[in-house]
Amino acid sequence: MIRISQIKLPINHTEEDLSKQISKLLKVNKDNFKYRISKKSIDARKEDIKYIYTVDVEINNEKKIISKINNKNIMSTDNKKYEFITPGEKKLNHRPVIVGSGPAGLFCAYMLAINGYEPLVIERGEKVDERQKTVEKFFETGILNPESNIQFGEGGAGTFSDGKLNTMVKDKFHRNDFVLDTFVKFGADEKITYINKPHIGTDVLSKVIKNIRLETIRLGGSFMFGTRFTKCNYDNNVLKSIDIETKNYKETIPCEVLVLATGHSSRDTFKMLYDSKLIMEPKAFAIGVRIEHKQKQINDSQYGIFSDKLPAADYKLATNLSNGRGVYSFCMCPGGYVVNSSSELESTAVNGMSYSKRDGENANSAMIVTITPDDFKDKTPLGGIEYQRVLEKAAYIEGKGRIPVQLFGDFKKNIKTTELGDVNPQMKGKYEFSNLRNIFPEYISESLIQGIDSFASKIKNYNRYDAVMSGVESRTSSPLRILRDETFESNIKGIYPCGEGAGYAGGITSAAMDGIKVYEAISKKYAPLTD
Repeated sequence: MIRISQIKLPINHTEEDLSKQISKLLKVNKDNFKYRISKKSIDARKEDIKYIYTVDVEINNEKKIISKINNKNIMSTDNKKYEFITPGEKKLNHRPVIVGSGPAGLFCAYMLAINGYEPLVIERGEKVDERQKTVEKFFETGILNPESNIQFGEGGAGTFSDGKLNTMVKDKFHRNDFVLDTFVKFGADEKITYINKPHIGTDVLSKVIKNIRLETIRLGGSFMFGTRFTKCNYDNNVLKSIDIETKNYKETIPCEVLVLATGHSSRDTFKMLYDSKLIMEPKAFAIGVRIEHKQKQINDSQYGIFSDKLPAADYKLATNLSNGRGVYSFCMCPGGYVVNSSSELESTAVNGMSYSKRDGENANSAMIVTITPDDFKDKTPLGGIEYQRVLEKAAYIEGKGRIPVQLFGDFKKNIKTTELGDVNPQMKGKYEFSNLRNIFPEYISESLIQGIDSFASKIKNYNRYDAVMSGVESRTSSPLRILRDETFESNIKGIYPCGEGAGYAGGITSAAMDGIKVYEAISKKYAPLTD
């Protein structure tokens, strides 16, 4: 296989143009090769905007062709794929149990099922179809189901997000590629395997995760929805069983393998695990607001005269302030919506969500400030949770149970917003004009002001008076980490902390990859239950 990188083509190019360029670079007839796009991105750094491709070319006489070409962007590649683990020999007496059906838990279950381990998945929320109805009802009425919502249920918090699939995690074992290929296998567009910043959209993702669940069941796995994990039982630091609870009954399930893929918002579970002497530590995260601009403004800034010919533009902004804190954009949603993502009664948290077409009127992004354990009043590992709760309850009060909204200019002046400008909030869930300064400690407010003002040098008029802010964006990552050793087990043997909630991932793809890593750890040790 030959890999060609840095192929630059105009934005109005055709597939034929790409094929011709490959033919020209390799000095071969275009009928003599097949190619696959490995990466596609937009170079908007200059006025003459280009698409940039990396392609893998299948052709005869590969070595001979490369030997005749003096081009650093053309080289051989092995194009290796993910390889499954050779199973261990230790006998399993019971099925592996996975708590949580977000990307970490779902991929761990899928991999175990493929290899004959018959996993059982415990999920407190609903199946995705029922969950969507519950969430829509919450948006319309404000009546929250604490067990099934934006945070809890099949697919995890990522189900109602932009569905970003890019990750900064480098993986020589090709787990990332396997995750993307799996999404395509179960219904995602093939382009996610090569575009620079792949996303899937909440509408497509909900269908994909359902298909993965159905295939996991077909392969021998099982799912229990509407089921809470309430206790882990162990002896001499070795797991023996877990307690579960539904609306109708309680049960103790024997197990020697338990995967904790609870997500970053399962606070009651974290408390139970802490009380059970599972070793964990507080960790830094970030907190702030969602900020909305017209998508056209972002497109014009990023693309100039080509703004109407290219997909909705995104951005990534970051700065370090003199007070020692960082301010940065996070989970930017082109053409997206701000959603009420609360999971506890009388508390308000927000997130961003986009559909696959990203065709909404506004761009929104989290604009967040770094927070460290030094900021926590509670110095236990649960201190970050309490920090989040205080701000979320303040947001609920400020917004009178709705999403509190304020214009950036009013935020700077520390006055309640009373009317909108040209930017109209694009939200799932009702909103209330508010003063967000009443929610935050002053060091967060001042950091947000300084950061947003500074970003106007990168995106023109980013600090416009009528940019719409909403809060509180508090679920950026887990506020703690459950420690695990080189075998991926906690201090209680048989318990495998996994994914974003356990502190080992930061997004859909990295969480799915961590689920694969935990599957590998289990598979290396134990023999399958079935051939």
